[in-house]
Formats: sequence, C-alpha cells, structure tokens
Amino acid sequence: MSLASLDTPAALIDVARMTRNIERMQRRLDALGVRFRPHVKTTKCGQVVRAQITAGAQGITVSTLKEAEQFFAMGISDIVYAVGMVPSKLKQALALRRRGCGLKIVADSLYCANAIAAFGREHGETFEVWIEVDVDGHRSGIPPEDDLLIAVGRALADCGMTLGGVLAHAGSSYEYNTHADLVRIAEQERERTVRAAERLRAAGLPCPVVSIGSTPTALSAERLEGVTEVRAGVYVMFDLVMHNVGVCETSDIALSVLTTVIGHQEEKGWAIVDAGWMAMSRDRGTQRQPHDFGYGLVCSEDGEPLGDYVMSSANQEHGIVSRAGATDRDIAARFPIGTRLRILPNHACATGAQHPEYHALNEDGSVETWPRFYGW
Repeated sequence: MSLASLDTPAALIDVARMTRNIERMQRRLDALGVRFRPHVKTTKCGQVVRAQITAGAQGITVSTLKEAEQFFAMGISDIVYAVGMVPSKLKQALALRRRGCGLKIVADSLYCANAIAAFGREHGETFEVWIEVDVDGHRSGIPPEDDLLIAVGRALADCGMTLGGVLAHAGSSYEYNTHADLVRIAEQERERTVRAAERLRAAGLPCPVVSIGSTPTALSAERLEGVTEVRAGVYVMFDLVMHNVGVCETSDIALSVLTTVIGHQEEKGWAIVDAGWMAMSRDRGTQRQPHDFGYGLVCSEDGEPLGDYVMSSANQEHGIVSRAGATDRDIAARFPIGTRLRILPNHACATGAQHPEYHALNEDGSVETWPRFYGW
C-alpha cells in the first residue's frame, strides 16, 4: 500500500517519528539508571510494543485486563495492571496467572487488599500486589505519610500475598507548561514515592519495586535515586497536549488522521472534511491550555503544519477546518474539494481508540496495516 491508496479517514503512524520517540525515552531512562516499563494503553498495538521492547523496555504497563490478555498472548509476561483491582476482576487475573503470566495487580484500600488476600487464599494463589501512592492529589492512591499505607501492606503480607512494591503516577504534570514546573513535579513524584517505600520497609514490610511515571515527568526528572522503574505511555506518539506541556514539538507527533476535503462554507471560512469526532475523538484537552488547537492541528498530506489552520469544530462524521483567529474566505481555493490533509490529535490515546487499525507510514513511502484492539 501507499499513502495515496488509503481511504479516509485513516489513522496514520509516522514510523520514523515513532522510532525517534522510543529511542529518546529509552536513552534518557538508561542514562538515569532505571528500567523502563512503557504503558501500552496509548496504542494497544503489537507492532508498536515490540518496537518498544526491542529498544530496551522491560515489561509493560496496562490499563485493562484485555490488554494483559492480548499482550500475554503475544509472548509478553511481565505485566503490571496499573488500575485498582476490584473483586469482580480477580477471576480474570487468576486465569492469566495460572497460564503463566507474571501479572502484578494494584491496591490502594484495605477493602481491596483484604479481598485480594481472601480470594488468593481461597484459590491457592499468591498474587503480587503493588500499593498505589498518591503523590499529587490527581486521582487515586494512598498519601505516603498516611497510616493506611502500612495497614494495606500488612493486610497483604500477613495473609500470604507478595507485596511487590509501590506505584505512583504524577498526573498533575499535564497541568504545567514550563520546564521548571515539570522538574519540580518530577522530583515531588520521586520523593513521595520513595518515602512511601521507606515507610513500608521501616515497618518490616518488603518493597522491592518503586515505580513512578508520566510522560512529562519521565522527560523532566533530573535524578531518580530510590526509583527502580519508570512508566510512560503517550511519549511513543506524543500529541498536542504534550506539545503544549512543552515536552515535544509538533514534528515529534507520530499519530495523525488522514482526511479529505468534501465541501466548503466560503463565507464562514470553512472547509468541510470527512473526519469528525468519530475519527478524532471528542477530547478537547488543549482547550484548558494556553494554545487551543480545537480538535486538532491541520497539516498537509505529507505532514507539514499549515500555519494557524485547525479543526475548529466537529460533528460525528464531519470536521470543520478553519483558520484560528481569522476568517479565510479564500479557503475553497486553498483547500479544494478532494484535498487530503492530516490532523494532529489533542490526545493520541483517545484518537487511536477511534480506529480499528493504524496505517504505518515508512520512510520509503510504503504503508503497512497494524491492527489495534478494543475492550476490557
């Protein structure tokens, strides 16, 4: 296949950009002396994950047990399910472990820890459990100084489960856009997670793994003493949110959506394309940032940004391309019907999730089809 042969809309991966992104992250974490466990929820694609492992990644992070099942079937067994475990999913986790998957699960409450321990004893299974630590109030986890941390650790260890370590995610890093702030948040993530590990060890509990990570902090941390591994996901594709955060250029964004101009509203300065929110997703992550790209940044078919043109609005199967801050009444001449464009996404994870496959564009112009999967 070639780019010209693809129907639109289509999700494209620029393989050269993806490869540079993978190598950049791996080099950085190798230099900082920690193992790297990429989060595969961004792409859910075997070809991408194999490239990450070939570059030096050790194990993977997943956000659904479906991901764990799919990647275990591809031969990857060192897997962390980085979402709080609920009792109803323990049978699914048990089945994976019984088939030989080294699945690690996560707890951040006594209820969860007790349920895991009870289920493990009932089925003769020693689950490896990591405790999630809250380092920034972003989402879930136990604050490192909370006595609950020790109580959860004891509930697991005293009942025969393996206390594998602690895990944190500085999700608040997405809210910043200066290097100084990102360095500060990265150090906060490191210091608080290491502190949680130290408290567990001081209480006589094991804590071999200290796992942290987000794309902004992984690319900004200046030191990682006490950390054993880092997790990050969206770095492999990058997106406009990460561009606004300040950790990539638009020329680093490896995922785009190929679309075709199908009409115009010239008096409004609109070109209508065949990629709506079903192709781009409804994610408007840049709306809360200093530079709002609407539903995505418009590029030529060969991937070069076209100035201030964005996908300013979207219906289910229609997108509206316009010039930000101005009305271009020459838009029909600029983008005639049949013109093919690429749209860089706000959030690579959300846009990827709209498509059953990626079209991987190689440097020689050839295109391969890489399947991705859905579900839980």
